[in-house]
Amino acid sequence: MKANLIEQAYAVAKERYAAIGVDTDAVLDQLQKQQLSLHCWQTDDVVGFERNEALSGGIQTTGNYPGRARTIDEVRQDIEFVKTLLGGNHRLNLHEIYGDFGGKFVDRDQCGVEHFQSWIDWAKANNMKLDFNSTSFSHPKSGDLTLANPDKGIRDFWIEHTKRCRRIADAMGKAQNDPCIMNIWVHDGMKDIPVQRKKYREILAASLDEVMEEKLDWVKNCFEAKLFGIGLESYTVGSHDFYTAYCATRKYIYTLDTGHYEPTENVSDFVSTLLMYVPELMLHVSRPVRWDSDHVTIMNDQTLDLFKELVRSDALDRAHVGLDYFDASINRIGAYIIGSRATQKCILQAMLEPKAKLREYEDNGQYFERLALMEEAKSMPFGAVYDYFNLKNNVPVGEEFIACIQQYEKDVTSKR
Repeated sequence: MKANLIEQAYAVAKERYAAIGVDTDAVLDQLQKQQLSLHCWQTDDVVGFERNEALSGGIQTTGNYPGRARTIDEVRQDIEFVKTLLGGNHRLNLHEIYGDFGGKFVDRDQCGVEHFQSWIDWAKANNMKLDFNSTSFSHPKSGDLTLANPDKGIRDFWIEHTKRCRRIADAMGKAQNDPCIMNIWVHDGMKDIPVQRKKYREILAASLDEVMEEKLDWVKNCFEAKLFGIGLESYTVGSHDFYTAYCATRKYIYTLDTGHYEPTENVSDFVSTLLMYVPELMLHVSRPVRWDSDHVTIMNDQTLDLFKELVRSDALDRAHVGLDYFDASINRIGAYIIGSRATQKCILQAMLEPKAKLREYEDNGQYFERLALMEEAKSMPFGAVYDYFNLKNNVPVGEEFIACIQQYEKDVTSKR
């Protein structure tokens, strides 16, 4: 797309937005600083480098599109390519199973900083900061219960694993001089109806409290709820209500995974209440379809509403934005870019909303005017602003990224 056409379209858009009180140059500066935490597991279907096995433990990846990353070098190669197609500078989110284990088996309760030193070095060389996750699924000791397991031996195994993951995250944060966001999610639950719901939640809370005893300065701790998992449909120990109470009482970050709620729920409704009682939010942006799933993020009402609510609450700086989906039915790099760009577009459109004027209308009881302006804002030329953002960042504009990914598939992923 010709640069002069993009610049002309942006000039018109800038004038249109100025007429409703929005400074697009200031918004672009803000978007430039907004980092996404890219999820490494989109490159290889959440297999990792520990056992080379498919997912288990309440989740699964569907599809078998050719070109899955099989090694640590291939994962890094794909991420480096993805960076060339995205405006701005972004973070990378790792799971523990993506450690550099040197071809040796390292069990989850034996992982250490040394297994992630090469990631720390690679991230520094690529101007990326790291976030981290413990990995409680896809392991012989996972079963249906991990941190909520009444069996002390199994429970202690996962407590030790999670403690070690916090230390790894702390080392990452210290090395990058910026706190590492450490997310804890366990799939614990039951396929059929339990009669001791409270028992398992008490065990989970006690396990988490033990995990969190060690004070670490370079890690931000967050906890992720879930609706249900495959084979765990009737009961989830770490439900939305459990972690809402846990994070609120202990002042930890709450992770909102947009694929972990009822499909008819709008996750944006939770934002304002949670922000009253927890310090920050971690977002795992995905797309649920019918059941609790992680489809490629698109620019839909749910994702738009989420970021609009954050912007309207002046809380975008209290939210860490990560991606969390895994689709092996289409080109994995294509899925990566579609979801990343869709998230950026939703953030941008939220930033471009005429917030000051809308608040004025609401404070004055001018609800017709409020609704009218909200509707008109939807069809404002935000696409021209996003095109200009990509042009300024020297990355493909519009649909141009499709050909780039097709070429990468021809040159790289098709030969794996």
